[in-house]
Amino acid sequence: MTRFRLADFLPYQLSVASNAVSRAVAVGTGYESRFGLTAAEWRVLAAVTAAGQPTQVELGEATGMDKMTISRAVAGLTTRRLIDRARDTGDRRTLRLGATAEGRRIHDIVAPEALKVEQRLLAALSPGEAEALRVALAHLLAACRGK
Repeated sequence: MTRFRLADFLPYQLSVASNAVSRAVAVGTGYESRFGLTAAEWRVLAAVTAAGQPTQVELGEATGMDKMTISRAVAGLTTRRLIDRARDTGDRRTLRLGATAEGRRIHDIVAPEALKVEQRLLAALSPGEAEALRVALAHLLAACRGK
């Protein structure tokens, strides 16, 4: 029987790496300290800005975040007037999310800083390793989704 070693377990390694990268982005961009955003709020704001006017369900599909995390982030961003909700014109039961002017302003400050942090982190890898990492992550995601 193979002995279980947490440090060698892929889900654990990915979680530790993801947490470290998220922390580096939070510190490097200052979205926490400057704007009081949580990691989930920043991801939702970035996803809403990128998508235009997604629903919360679409955010879940785009970000891989669970419904409760998205709901809390949306509530916090809405309270702070960084995003707003509007009824879908085609289906009045559906709420669409959009970044407010202040939300877009913050996004436009943080996003370039996030890209700088990404460049700094990827500089630890050769171009081939960076591409291999992106491909491997895409394959893992597809495998998780049963494709």
